[in-house]
Amino acid sequence: MSRPDPRSAATPGARPTRARHWVVVFAVLLAVILYVDRIAISQAAPQITTDLGLSVSQMGWVFSAFTLAYALFEIPGGYLGDRIGPRRVLLRIVVWWSFFTAATGWVWSWSSLLVTRFLFGAGEAGCFPNLTKAFNGWLPPVERSRVQGIMWMSARWGGAATPLLVYGCLHYMSWRAAFMLFGLLGVAWAVVFHWWYRDNPREHPGVNAAEAAQLPPAVDSAGHGAVPWGRLVRSRTVWCLGGQYAALSYAWYFFITWFPTYLLKERGFDVKQSAVLAGLPLALGGFGSLAAGWLSPRLAQWLGVRRARCGLGAGGMFVAAVLLASSTFITNPYTAVGVIALVSFCNDVTIPGAWTTCMDVGGRWVGTLGGTMNMMGNLGGFLSPIVIGYIVQLTNNWTLAFHVTAAVYLLGAVFWLMIDPVTPLEQQVKD
Repeated sequence: MSRPDPRSAATPGARPTRARHWVVVFAVLLAVILYVDRIAISQAAPQITTDLGLSVSQMGWVFSAFTLAYALFEIPGGYLGDRIGPRRVLLRIVVWWSFFTAATGWVWSWSSLLVTRFLFGAGEAGCFPNLTKAFNGWLPPVERSRVQGIMWMSARWGGAATPLLVYGCLHYMSWRAAFMLFGLLGVAWAVVFHWWYRDNPREHPGVNAAEAAQLPPAVDSAGHGAVPWGRLVRSRTVWCLGGQYAALSYAWYFFITWFPTYLLKERGFDVKQSAVLAGLPLALGGFGSLAAGWLSPRLAQWLGVRRARCGLGAGGMFVAAVLLASSTFITNPYTAVGVIALVSFCNDVTIPGAWTTCMDVGGRWVGTLGGTMNMMGNLGGFLSPIVIGYIVQLTNNWTLAFHVTAAVYLLGAVFWLMIDPVTPLEQQVKD
């Protein structure tokens, strides 16, 4: 339901404020914190498995427990953002996951670690759908793809820095103390964000009438009508959007779970080298997100939005598949790592387009659609550490695991070619 804009009468010649840029700053900071909290366990995995006496397959289940919860709670988290607004939802979920980040340092057994990481994943669910919901209200359409690229670049770079951050922390404290330290970051963010942010930007004291005139029409965070579940279920775009994200997440979760172990066991790097190189794919992934956010609007002017967005998505996944399969034939370890890092670059070329499609197709239900896509994506991410762990355990090498992942990328490219990324959900199918 639209509200009258109390600042609609802009003073002629008034200079617009830039309060909306602070929303981007908050999103960037939270994306970094989320990835630090999420990825820290992969770098600490050798110490954790030693202290708790865990097997490779048990650690695979620990990685996947997070992802399963993250997937299952995505739709509820996105739906709540549509109903009550991202301000209240983000406060709750960030405090929740920060607590269970700290609680990771309190575990005493495999089962307690499994439960803690599951609850941690339930907390992180809904973060990106609600940030996307905030962008939908605060940003003009022309800025959205670029901002999604910036946010995902920051997320990846936060993840890229995490192995070195954890490596440094473990020189001065135990892995248990490190997780408790990381848990404080989210709490600090949540307090400041809740104090500053407003779901309706026109209610924010830092937004003047000139800036308000540039923003999308005001829509209530709640009371916008029931989510059209029937349309969601019957939409080919919704299923294919989730399918490509499942393929992408299946492949990408290798980088934040098994990649440090791959560097140590398969390529023969030591712990310090592994900490440095483990962040390389995420660093290049950040460049991929940034490049796509910059390139997509320019390609859209030339080819049209649909061809540009689907072309970047399908092309990125196809090239990623080729590179990943090729890496298994490379004997030089540094060259192989470089090629795998390029896989991550191509992987992340697809991400700004996927989330901008949620905004364009979802409209007022962007939180629910974003949660649906991320849920389906993370079901793929849930399978990845388990499947890879069992393949490596049974074959004692990584080649088959990489070839299976390359095939999943190709499937994701096919899904991209079947997506309509521009037609709003209510116009695609009717109840």
